[in-house]
Amino acid sequence: MTGGEALIPNPALRPFEVLVGEWRTTGTHPLIPDTTLHGRTSFTWHEGGAFLLMRSEIDEEGIPSGVAVLGSDDAAATFVMVYFDERGVSRRYDVTLTDNRLVWARDEAGFAQRNTLVIDEDGSRMVGVGEMSRAGGDWEDDLSLTYERIS
Repeated sequence: MTGGEALIPNPALRPFEVLVGEWRTTGTHPLIPDTTLHGRTSFTWHEGGAFLLMRSEIDEEGIPSGVAVLGSDDAAATFVMVYFDERGVSRRYDVTLTDNRLVWARDEAGFAQRNTLVIDEDGSRMVGVGEMSRAGGDWEDDLSLTYERIS
């Protein structure tokens, strides 16, 4: 296999190990009021642990299934997530993990987004709050999910 020697755990991603597993999600989205959304998200190591892969799906119409790859930049001491979904939408997010708070955010002039997840101390639950800002306007509610660990 070409490049097989690089299929090893990335030590910079070790703090994200708490995410690895299968999660049941419930949540809300302002475009679908009075509806509880149900879905699943998984976090798995990719390429031997060189990257972290996130896959998500929501059962209700209107919320796209997506996939994201999380990696690190050693020189900048930063993390980045590249996201793609079934609509053909692709976005880049900056990622931070501080103590029990995971944030992925993008600050694009026309459409900024941020998602903040607070991870329970025992790692069995995460509560995420999504927000968006259009054209530099006020932050508004976006997709917000609670994650309950399945495995």
